Amino acid sequence: MDGLSFYDETCFASSKLITQKYSTSFTKGIRAFDKNLRDPIYSIYGFVRTADEIVDTFHGFDQQQLLLKFSEDTFEAIKMGISTNPVLQSFQLVVNRYKIELDLIKSFLNSMQMDIVGKTFTRREYDSYIYGSAEVVGLMCLKVFCDLDTDLYNRLKPTACKLGAAFQKINFLRDINADFKERGRVYFPEVTFDNFNHEQKKAIEQEIAEDFDQALEGIKMLPKSCRLGVYLAFSYFKKLLNKISALPPHAIRQKRVRVSAAEKFALYISALIGQKKFAI
Repeated sequence: MDGLSFYDETCFASSKLITQKYSTSFTKGIRAFDKNLRDPIYSIYGFVRTADEIVDTFHGFDQQQLLLKFSEDTFEAIKMGISTNPVLQSFQLVVNRYKIELDLIKSFLNSMQMDIVGKTFTRREYDSYIYGSAEVVGLMCLKVFCDLDTDLYNRLKPTACKLGAAFQKINFLRDINADFKERGRVYFPEVTFDNFNHEQKKAIEQEIAEDFDQALEGIKMLPKSCRLGVYLAFSYFKKLLNKISALPPHAIRQKRVRVSAAEKFALYISALIGQKKFAI
């Protein structure tokens, strides 16, 4: 192994470590992918997590400047094919290998910018934020899953967007307390933290259920190499939605809903059995 290959391997390992530290659930899903898909997906997660940390946790620093520098470094790394930032090095390798469109990355970074300047959202801003923060991340991953098969990618784009949107909306519900108290944000349009009521909650949950129904049709058409991992993530978030749906609005304003380790194991077994029905 030459020096650059060793550096690349180390950078992929850095993104993998970030994923493992920040999300045990996504790590389990990625482990269900074929081995050749894991490093690319870890790298996408490492990139989006780093940007998310800039806007969510780097309080007391110039977040605008940090995000701007991160954005500039990202596009420079992609253009040059190299970066001294391990996260950006592994990410640019994936972007260039799988021909991920720069517009997807720009939309993601625009949503991160909205997190810095926005505390409430109109419906248009909400839809734009979800597209940039979640749907395009699903599309980046889909680029990897389809491995330059443009026809398959184009067929699955709408359902991949629905899955990303469903995941993000569930996160908004689950994190509604922390988003408001720690960051002053309420993402749902025409919703305030104190007046969040049963009717609003049910309308959001119905919207998510519809997203899930459409997303599942796309999961059935995914290559076998990634289908189990995606279906496992789908099952995990659907479990979260079911738990949230069973609670009144005041309960989720007070406590973050979680899926236990035992429940996660049961979901894995169920997903392993269930996804075999999707075989094509």
